[in-house]
Amino acid sequence: MHISVVIPTYNRRPILEKCLRALEQQRLKAPIESYEVVLVDDGSTDDTIDWLERQAAAFPHVRLIRQDHGGPAEGRNRGVAHARGDVIVFIDSDLVVTADFLLAHAGALSKAWERQGNRLCFTYGAVINTSNFENPTAEPHKLSDLSWAYFATGNVAIDRTLLESTGLFDLGFRLYGWEDLELGERLRRQGVQLVRCPEAVGYHWHPALRLEQVGDLIRVERERAKMGLVFYRKHPTRRVRFIIQFTWLHRLLWEILTLGGLINERSLRPLLGWLIRHGHNALAMELLRLPLNRLGVRALFQEARAEGLR
Repeated sequence: MHISVVIPTYNRRPILEKCLRALEQQRLKAPIESYEVVLVDDGSTDDTIDWLERQAAAFPHVRLIRQDHGGPAEGRNRGVAHARGDVIVFIDSDLVVTADFLLAHAGALSKAWERQGNRLCFTYGAVINTSNFENPTAEPHKLSDLSWAYFATGNVAIDRTLLESTGLFDLGFRLYGWEDLELGERLRRQGVQLVRCPEAVGYHWHPALRLEQVGDLIRVERERAKMGLVFYRKHPTRRVRFIIQFTWLHRLLWEILTLGGLINERSLRPLLGWLIRHGHNALAMELLRLPLNRLGVRALFQEARAEGLR
């Protein structure tokens, strides 16, 4: 098995270093014969490129591909086009993996191929969220780390030929969100099986919540709403409606939980500030998710109404 780890990155140099160093420390044995890391820089404006050129000797498995800023879907497609492996592993550039990460994916894939008699499957590893930059792999697994997504590119491995047969990622997803789940929907319709692989562990780092981030989080929710409709137009099913929260049930749920909008990013601000000052950033983020979800669902319905969707 020859593995290509495809990683799109944009302005994430500090955590990218930890990501790449972890990938250089992979323990290898059968069924893995070789691996490479195809890093696609999506037009970063920080010092990512200069740093990689200076540190090239420290990352012998890394091949750098550059593109103008076009988003993660374009970056992943470009990475697959340049990959040399017969198995593609997708991770994000803020994911720090364990030393047996690739072996776990490879072993689970091999067993599934033998069991099924074909390669119509992919492995889905575990993603543990952390804000611990200094030692991200020290984070324990939490209930909130569980994911019900079918195909999410934070930690998956798939046969390259099978992946290419789907047409790869849709470049219509230019903003944040849904491009991986949309590809997953096409895989699911082809009868491709999800194989859970909890031994392939990745620690997803994101900075602890600060009040200055709230504006960006609101922007992301609005982008997700726009891209959610791109997803729904391609797959106008009840299943996709539930995935993107385009139902009256979701709208009612978030209205109730926010008391019709009385609980919002402005009214929560004093409490969020207090929690952050006392080191409870994770709890502050969970509280903020209430108005963010309401905002996202309302934006989705507004976008749908403007486009004549119901």
